[in-house]
This record gives sequence, C-alpha cells and structure tokens, in this order.
Amino acid sequence: MRAGRRSWTHPLLVLYAAAQEGAAGPTRSGFVVGRRVGNAVARNRVKRRLREAVRAQAPALAPGMDLVWIARPAIVAADFAAILAAVAQLLRRARLLRELDPGQVGPGTKRSAERARRERPPTGHADSAALTT
Repeated sequence: MRAGRRSWTHPLLVLYAAAQEGAAGPTRSGFVVGRRVGNAVARNRVKRRLREAVRAQAPALAPGMDLVWIARPAIVAADFAAILAAVAQLLRRARLLRELDPGQVGPGTKRSAERARRERPPTGHADSAALTT
C-alpha cells in the first residue's frame, strides 16, 4: 500500500486503509487469509464470510479508499455475527462509514443480517434422527 496507509486491529481482523491515487472511485477491498488460519477449506470459508460482511457495509463506506483485510487465526472459530461486528467496529474506528438515508440500505445488508440471525449447526458427527425432526 502507499505511504499514507493506516492500520487498525481487532482480535479477529487487521484493517489497512489508504486513499486511492488520482480520481476517487469506489472503495476497493482485498482479503488476506494466511496458512496459519487453517487448511484450504477453512481459509476459503473465512474469505467468503469476510467478503459478505464487507459487502453488508458497502452502502455506508466512504468512497475512494483501498482496504486490505487480514484475517487472524481466531476468526475460524467465530460465527458470522462476530465477523460482521468486527468489520463494523474496524470501519467505525477507521472513520470510513458515512451516514445513510433510510432508503439507501442495499440488498447485501438485509441478506447479511438474515444470515447472522441463523446459526449453523455444529460440524461433526450428528444423530440423523435429531436432524429430521
């Protein structure tokens, strides 16, 4: 990133932000999930969850920024609601959120909120009779 970058940390994530050079376009995000987070399946799941959490905040993001999101190993055990809260907290601390009119809420925000309300069942061996009831 460029010399004007700043960083913010959270137990689940690190956020680096820098202003775009030239004309300010839409805010762009990049995601880094290293091998310390887990195997390929875990890393891809973390990237999908992060993309959705950032997409939920997209309507409120200030334009003209380049963001890099770095996942920490603790994110694997976190549920989606915790990831969504971590993203929102880092964006607030970075002062990258702007006030929205009530009509500006995007479809990603509603979909992410619905996913946060649903809890996925724990992975592992489960009794098939308990799942069919």
